[in-house]
Amino acid sequence: MKLFKSRDIVVHAEGAAMLADAVKRIAQPSRRAFLERSLTLGGLSLLTGCSTGDQDSIEQALSGISRLNDRVQGLLFDPARLAPTYPASMITRPFPFNAFYGEEEVRQIDGEAWRLELSGMVADRKPWTLARLRALPQQDQITRHICVEGWSAIGKWGGVSFGHFLRHVGADLSARYVGFQCADDYFTSIDMATALHPQTLMALTYDGQPLPPRYGFPMKLRMPTKLGYKNPKHIQAIFVTNTYPGGYWENQGYNWFGGS
Repeated sequence: MKLFKSRDIVVHAEGAAMLADAVKRIAQPSRRAFLERSLTLGGLSLLTGCSTGDQDSIEQALSGISRLNDRVQGLLFDPARLAPTYPASMITRPFPFNAFYGEEEVRQIDGEAWRLELSGMVADRKPWTLARLRALPQQDQITRHICVEGWSAIGKWGGVSFGHFLRHVGADLSARYVGFQCADDYFTSIDMATALHPQTLMALTYDGQPLPPRYGFPMKLRMPTKLGYKNPKHIQAIFVTNTYPGGYWENQGYNWFGGS
């Protein structure tokens, strides 16, 4: 039975296979809550007879719909559509700290010694210093950070257009993924369309000042078109690839596309 069709992509019901074994394996309640909130475009109503209260039948269903969401969000993403911007009077002060660890564990990185490593489908793989990044054309944005936990905050970020940077180093723009490795052991990846979006920023400043350690010094990726967990901090390596790279939270069941 065909359940969904868009641009020649047809999603078939996985039926009993998706309703088989369960949420008994879900150790983190927050993960299940996230997935249940993320079931867009009809969510579990696509699965006839699936009950969100059935502890023995839901995990595979959630994972299947999560994969469906990734495909649909990719199809619906408009690389030319801008996220809302705001006046300086609306900046959230103080802007919240968020990470998978406590603020007392924030990494302290030597900006003089730091180098941004490039690999994969990139023509010019020479490492970048912070000074070289600061010498590229800079831009600012005041945009909203949306956290999967249910809160949001508005901040002012400044830095280098990521699309400009990728073109500058000769990245293969037909590649499917761009991945990030971070000094705090975080890792994630995004689609190339989002990487080239005009508001995707290699953030070097916050509110007109050098990026503080709590916000990701020396460089983070700021994407107002993505949920917060897709915005990596303390980036030390970028790679371009056609092989699915996953991510820290994505490998634990969070939606990979992560659109806001």
